Amino acid sequence: MSSFVVALDVGGTSMKGGLVTRSGEILRTDRRATPRDEGPAAVVATIRSFIDDLAVAGGGTPEGVGLAVPGLVTADAALYSANIGWRDVPAADFVPLDVPVMLGHDVRTGGLAESVLGAGREVSDFLFLPIGTGIAGAVIVDGEPYGGAAGWGGEIGHIPVFPEGETCACGQIGCLETYASASAVSRRYSARAASPATAEQVAALTVSGDPVAAEVWDDAVEALSLALATYTLLLDPSAIVLGGGLAEAGPLLADPLADRLRKRLTFRAAPPLRPAALGVNAGMLGAALLGWRAAGVPDAGTTWSLDVLKSPRVA
Repeated sequence: MSSFVVALDVGGTSMKGGLVTRSGEILRTDRRATPRDEGPAAVVATIRSFIDDLAVAGGGTPEGVGLAVPGLVTADAALYSANIGWRDVPAADFVPLDVPVMLGHDVRTGGLAESVLGAGREVSDFLFLPIGTGIAGAVIVDGEPYGGAAGWGGEIGHIPVFPEGETCACGQIGCLETYASASAVSRRYSARAASPATAEQVAALTVSGDPVAAEVWDDAVEALSLALATYTLLLDPSAIVLGGGLAEAGPLLADPLADRLRKRLTFRAAPPLRPAALGVNAGMLGAALLGWRAAGVPDAGTTWSLDVLKSPRVA
């Protein structure tokens, strides 16, 4: 058996795990539910069990463990997650084995994977913007995720885009996430049409000419263009990489967004919008990079074949 690391991407509803070799081969993938309703201790226990089971399946001791987790994170501790409820959990508490471990913020870890392996492979500075249930970004500077002074960097979902707009769940007014996340598109259409619909269904209704869906979709595009114009003027990215469920709408989102961004940036060129390359595997592959870095291989991924992109989706 080749040497490997255990990589785990911990989400609010499920965990995606895998075994990844030093050459980038994905030996195994698996998924488990995140028992957050049972409290943070149960989530930590499940992570420990999952890591142990993956290591056993690998037939040996892993060289290291990489973990992508939500909330405020350092390489050595999960400081806080409102989603899961833990506070100040040392990295070693997640791992039942005596091996090196490194933690990373879930979105920034996905951004690291896109930087080393995916859509940002040929640029050094870009924004990775997965648009899903919520919106958070990974600010990639010189090829590495930038978390800011205290780890809150990248919270672009809470940039106010409509100051007199709707109240966000965070307590602010008019946040990007309140208009342009997949859950917001679903919620806003369902409220106006008095008929429940997912974001994917709202996209299809927009294409078919439904006026309510078109208005909700237009609001989302407008909100994104405002936030991304601000980001572009502040950080001058080489590209903006769009991922997450809403970005799967493809040209329905990307084309009008690129047009509005171009029109807003009157005195400079707009950065190109690129689709994310790694999909649901981004967090797990980023965690694999962290695991190899923990094991003393800081350049892991730089020589991996792009065949890693053809690896099976996490179960």
